[in-house]
Amino acid sequence: MKVKKYVAKTMQEAMKEIKKELGPDAVILNSKEIKSGGILGLFQQKSMEVIAAIDKEPTLPKKGSKQVITRQYNMTKQAEQSQVLDEIKHLKELLATQSFQSENNFPPVYENAFKYLLEQEVSDTLALEIMQSIVKKGKEDEHVTKVQMKELLNEEIEKRLAHVSFKGISEAKRIIQFVGPTGVGKTTTLAKVAALSMLEHRKKIAFITTDTYRIAAIEQLKTYARILDVPVEVAYSVEDYERALQTFAHFDYIFVDTAGRNFRDERYVQELKNMLDFKKDQVETYLVLSLTAKKTDIMDIYHQFTWLPVEKVIFTKMDETLTFGSILNIGASENIDIAYITNGQDVPDDLVKPNKQKVSQLILSRYANV
Repeated sequence: MKVKKYVAKTMQEAMKEIKKELGPDAVILNSKEIKSGGILGLFQQKSMEVIAAIDKEPTLPKKGSKQVITRQYNMTKQAEQSQVLDEIKHLKELLATQSFQSENNFPPVYENAFKYLLEQEVSDTLALEIMQSIVKKGKEDEHVTKVQMKELLNEEIEKRLAHVSFKGISEAKRIIQFVGPTGVGKTTTLAKVAALSMLEHRKKIAFITTDTYRIAAIEQLKTYARILDVPVEVAYSVEDYERALQTFAHFDYIFVDTAGRNFRDERYVQELKNMLDFKKDQVETYLVLSLTAKKTDIMDIYHQFTWLPVEKVIFTKMDETLTFGSILNIGASENIDIAYITNGQDVPDDLVKPNKQKVSQLILSRYANV
């Protein structure tokens, strides 16, 4: 890793210099305001000291050397060990699931439906509740067809989503903040929702980004701003953020992008609480989650972000997975709206407005094939 310190008059100038020398993938490790010059402590000039870093590709030994052979052997050994551990983990999960299933004594068609729900990553408890509800209605018929079972499953899934609101942006809110872990596609999702509000609802919009950790993230949002022909401000501090809100006070919507970090680190959530103002009456906060994540991780992420007043959830990467049970898990167990689902990278086209029928359709889309 290459680490270098930069000193510039402003944070913006430092970021330009970092991008020029280290490239857009550089990350900011630390930044602080410093003072220099002056006489007897008077007339000192303020400037920014920024420490940035970039990963560098390691120099590889020559092919055929002892070091290469040793490393290849170790890598092969590690891969084999990893594969064995994965197989053991899979067997444990399979045995646990089979044990869980065997206690229910469902007829074959019901057992097959129960197994399918689990494969769709519907939580064990919720999947069991769905099957028990079908049985309780007196529907336990060993001769029920798959088509009939699919209809019963659809009815139960929609019933559990009946209390969920699937509304998008609220007309009563002006400041739309997007939060979430790294890699879920917050910036692209923000651009999609913003473009939708412009094209369909003729709203006047602006962007603010507080993601000053990655230069590439700032450039990405600026690119979307140029495409949509909307203004954008970069907030390096709380004061910058408040100033940007004042600058865009006459806009219909202000879309706020935030940095994605390790969601298990409570300091990240605390940083968001310190930077953003969640107490404003006109603020609405969206939590962005990826459907490609494991169901346990998705629930962990959601509960970590309950430290913030999150009003709505957006699920991304629908096109990159075949399992959709997490939508039901969040919707059925948490009192929160599901605003949008994204299914691609195109702005603004790949944005789905969900409802209970659509969610059920996604979960049961492969049931006839099992």
